[in-house]
Parts: sequence; structure tokens; C-alpha cells
Amino acid sequence: MVAFTCPNRDGSKGYGGCTYCNVDSFTPTSRTMETMKAQIEYGMKKARKSYKAEKFIIYFQPNTNTYAPAHYLKTLYDEALSVNTADIVGLSVGTRPDCLDVEKIALLESYTDRFDVDLEMGMESIYNETLSQINRGCSHDEFIAIMELLKNTKLDICVHTIFGLPGESKEMMLAYAHEINRFSKITFVKFHHLHIVEGSIMGAKYKKNPFPLFSLQAYADFLCELLPLVRPDIIIQRLFGISDLDMLIAPNWGLRKSEIQTFIDNEIERKGIVQGVAYKG
Repeated sequence: MVAFTCPNRDGSKGYGGCTYCNVDSFTPTSRTMETMKAQIEYGMKKARKSYKAEKFIIYFQPNTNTYAPAHYLKTLYDEALSVNTADIVGLSVGTRPDCLDVEKIALLESYTDRFDVDLEMGMESIYNETLSQINRGCSHDEFIAIMELLKNTKLDICVHTIFGLPGESKEMMLAYAHEINRFSKITFVKFHHLHIVEGSIMGAKYKKNPFPLFSLQAYADFLCELLPLVRPDIIIQRLFGISDLDMLIAPNWGLRKSEIQTFIDNEIERKGIVQGVAYKG
């Protein structure tokens, strides 16, 4: 079982983690299994049954999955990619900008001759004040620095953002698109709205003093303003993300994930929104 942590949890940069985060809110049941092999085999079996999947991407998701020495990371990645290798086509590693360096990037690039390798980084916000308030322990300047280090990489770069963090206006959030656009190496993005989960620092604060969060309609409207600004070659992997309902405090939109996706899709279609039409390269 992989047991990564984060530098703002173990005292390296702080304690408590990002204020919005409870790792259990987005962690699959398989993570509790004792071995990585068991986790992967369980996930493959479930995906084959539920989605008729035939090929798989190994995804290191919870916590910071490059927060360890490169030689240790290689052992873990090698082990994961050795399970039913014929059915594996990719490796995706979730991390943060301040936990990458030349050696770790080179390690990930060493797999690109056999697999599609996706480096997923949590940018979250482009504003240092916001990042400080959410106890990120990582500045946007560090994100910019690592993107410079990745300017000639063979890796596919995916950037993760959160919309609706306290103190950010609609205009501030729309500016995320311009910041993402200027990095030509960004291949994928994952957009999330802020949701408040049990067991998080922000969750405890929200219960005492609730603050405004996106309604589903407001979030769909926001996306309809954002998407035309996003560079047309960027692949949007996700438009929203929510935790399981038993951990979700707010906003509860009262719909299943598939229904939320359908609602957003319908709004985008109804308004005739096209990604990138307002992009000025």
C-alpha cells in the first residue's frame, strides 16, 4: 500500500494540509488493500465489469505522489506498471509543483517510450494570497518555475484548478484561463468547483460561518464564460468534481454526477458555447 503524504501535512512546510482537503473524500475503496498489486487488480476487475474497459492507466492520485526520493518512486512506479502490463497503456501521477525536480522529471520521462505519461499538478489558484489562505504551502511562483523546467518535456502536463475559493471574484477566476493558456506544454486541465467536505479545516469553519458557494446554475454560467477563453488545443478532462454524498457538506446540488454533467452539457449546448473562440494567442 502506497502511503504518500504532503509537505504541508508532515511539518516540512506546515501541518493540516490544504484547508479544503480530506483525502478520504476522493479515495477509492481499493486504497485500503494491503498491496499495490491487490489495489490495481481490484480496480481493473471493477472497471472491466462496470465499463467494459480493456486498457488501463495507472493513477497515483491521493496526496503528493512525487514527495519521496526518486529511487523510491522508481520502485513504486515499476511495481505498479508490472501488474498485467499488457493491459496498461499509461501512467498518471498527481503531485504539486514544489515536489518536482530535474531527477524526478527524468524518472517520469523514462517511461514515455512504453506508456503515455501524464504529470498532473495542482495549481488550484493563480493568486499567492489565496494559496496562503488555504495553507497550500506552495506559491504560484513555484508553479511558474516548474513549468519553465518542463518546457521541453516529453510528458503530458495536466493542471488542476479550483473555482470558488474564498475571496476570489468572477473576474479573478476567469483570469485562470489566460494564465493556463500561456504555457504551451499544458495538454490537459481539470476544472473543479469548491466543495466543502467533512474532516477538512474548511469544513469546520464553514459549519460555524457559511460563505457563498456556487449553485449549479451559477457554476454552469461561469463555465460558459470561461470555456471560450481556454486555448482550443487544451483537452478538458473534467468540468467539476464532488465527493461522495456522505462526506459532502456543501454545495449539495441534489443530483448524481451523471445528472450534473448532463445539466452542464445542456447549458453549454443551449448557449452555443465553443471552447477557444475568444482566445487570442
